[in-house]
Amino acid sequence: MSPKSRFAIGFRQWMAVLPYIALGLIGTAVFVLYPMIKNILISFQNFSIMPNASNDWVGFANYAKVFQDPNGKFWIALRNTFLNVIATVPVNWFLAILFAVLINAKFVKYKIAFRTIYYLPIVTSWIIIALLFKYLFADGDGGFVNYILHKQLGLLPQAISWRSNYWSAMIMIWLFHIWKTVGWGVVIYMAALQGVPKDLYEAADIDGANAGQRFWHITIPLLKPISIFVVINLVNGAFGFFPQVYFITKGGPMDQTQVIPSLIYTQAFEHLKFGPAAAMGFMMGIMVFLLTYSQMTKIGKQRMF
Repeated sequence: MSPKSRFAIGFRQWMAVLPYIALGLIGTAVFVLYPMIKNILISFQNFSIMPNASNDWVGFANYAKVFQDPNGKFWIALRNTFLNVIATVPVNWFLAILFAVLINAKFVKYKIAFRTIYYLPIVTSWIIIALLFKYLFADGDGGFVNYILHKQLGLLPQAISWRSNYWSAMIMIWLFHIWKTVGWGVVIYMAALQGVPKDLYEAADIDGANAGQRFWHITIPLLKPISIFVVINLVNGAFGFFPQVYFITKGGPMDQTQVIPSLIYTQAFEHLKFGPAAAMGFMMGIMVFLLTYSQMTKIGKQRMF
């Protein structure tokens, strides 16, 4: 078949499906492609929201400002962003697959109720959960966590001011994120476990394998493609920390808990520095792409069984 014929066939196929995907293509162009291109352009401009502003082209000056900040805010935000990935992704992944396996076990009843309970934080507003965590981790013995660890169990010599110290504030943010998002992974893995052949577990039982051996040698390897998908989304979520920081610490104390998305928001909408904010956004997008692209290409090439 000649290239011209293949092009004609492909063109007719696209024209046949275009009416069904046109709305999606328009939405992608308006809400994804245009903002992306506009952000890249702003990162090279001295951008202002004032009417009739000149928005002069400044080249890489905005990128230089990001790296030359005397307070090192970008480096702090970058460090915290990678700490978020390191601290939350492995825990989130392991808890998701562990809870899914436990719920999927034969002796567990009311599976739908457990799925609902684990997924409930996903559909709950960030603000509501943030208020809950502010109460749980409130300063002094009035906070539930301090009351239990200090007053009741005596594990702490004194009540912790969770949001006034860097590491305690970061731990609070990580726990907030894990509790809010782990249910998504649980639901994904529960759906995947329905397709695992039961005869593999029966054969393992005959060979005398215990629950731990079945988990590590059957469940984990067979769910590898799903795990890649889950981990990629968990990494993207960890890079996208914003409500976790904004609603809990607002970047404090002294901007030490800032992450790249919260720093972008602060620079753009509080200090009106749209150029440097756009530059940080573009660099963050490149980092996420480089971290996830190599794994994304593997998803379509792998089979579960």
